[in-house]
Amino acid sequence: MINMTTPLVEMDGDEMTRIIWKMIKDELILPYIDLKTEYYDLGLEYRNETDDQVTIDSAEATKRLGVAVKCATITPNAARVEEYKLKQMWKSPNGTIRAALDGTVFRAPIVVKGIEPCVRNWKKPITLARHAYGDVYKNAEIRVPGAGKAELVYTAADGSETRELIHDFKGAGVLQGMHNTDASITSFAHACFKYAIDSMQDLWFSTKDTISKKYDHTFKDIFQEIYEKEYKDEFNRLGITYFYTLIDDAVARVMKSKGGFIWACKNYDGDVMSDMISSAFGSLAMMTSVLVSPDGVYEYEAAHGTVQRHFYKHLAGEETSTNSVATIFAWTGALRKRGELDNIPELVTYADDMERAVLWTIESGKMTKDLALITSLENVVVYNTQEFIKEVRKTYDSIA
Repeated sequence: MINMTTPLVEMDGDEMTRIIWKMIKDELILPYIDLKTEYYDLGLEYRNETDDQVTIDSAEATKRLGVAVKCATITPNAARVEEYKLKQMWKSPNGTIRAALDGTVFRAPIVVKGIEPCVRNWKKPITLARHAYGDVYKNAEIRVPGAGKAELVYTAADGSETRELIHDFKGAGVLQGMHNTDASITSFAHACFKYAIDSMQDLWFSTKDTISKKYDHTFKDIFQEIYEKEYKDEFNRLGITYFYTLIDDAVARVMKSKGGFIWACKNYDGDVMSDMISSAFGSLAMMTSVLVSPDGVYEYEAAHGTVQRHFYKHLAGEETSTNSVATIFAWTGALRKRGELDNIPELVTYADDMERAVLWTIESGKMTKDLALITSLENVVVYNTQEFIKEVRKTYDSIA
């Protein structure tokens, strides 16, 4: 039994992933680790009961303890408000936690033999670094009813104004205002450069500064300034590269690359491109996701949602074959980082071996239905949700 010294922050979640969460703990963690966690229930019912204070509390605990592991959670829409009888349409827990930690999200595909990328020349994982603040996610919008002048207005603390004409409308239209801050962009840059150094990978950064000569250009300038002042020498020493390119050029380069690098994007670009990368590599259920703050705080989670359709089948007593790999890797990622920070090599070894057991199980032809539909392996056996986790345990016991 491996002993822990500092607890993880454990954020429980919703629907089918909540069911899987317990299976993983019971089968793959508790038999081997004297698990210490500070538990927070981020299930939608309890978030509603606490007026979402539990989400804020979990983020503060993560700052204090340094490492968290999070189950997938529901971000409610109007239908969910009715289904769960919510007091209001609560915000995304991920958005709340990202804002509190000032973090950058790094997502990378879990590469396994038999699940081949759609892009044939991709040989190594591509890690997508997504800025997790501002842009369209913090926008202000106006539906323009008719003719009129739209201006961008900044009022300084001393009352002085700066104005920029947006458009002289001749008829109806729509307006959108976005913002970002130098402080958040700076945190994003530091997180990307540090992650590149830690993982020994090249770092690409892309925006559209030729069109957005102030907004996007500010991102480009801050990245370049920080790189030159603080990271260039270390990058040169390690033999890794940082470069900036336009987003459209980056897309073309990515498609022709062999992979094995970090691609840093603004918030919306990162949202879209991370799904493209994960889908092209096989499945969102085969994707790691970690939120890293500039202060060295880590929050690990699965990149996918709560698998609502499978949850309803589960409630009806029907068999499900839900892929648990990303959730297993969220736990192993958090436990590995806890072991690294607390100098517990046995915990790091456990995480390495458990991830190896997952991959070996799949490569031996034992997998969930979603992978069976896309694998190049022959004569595979499709396992249900719990059977697959039990098979992973058998594999782990054989190699640990």
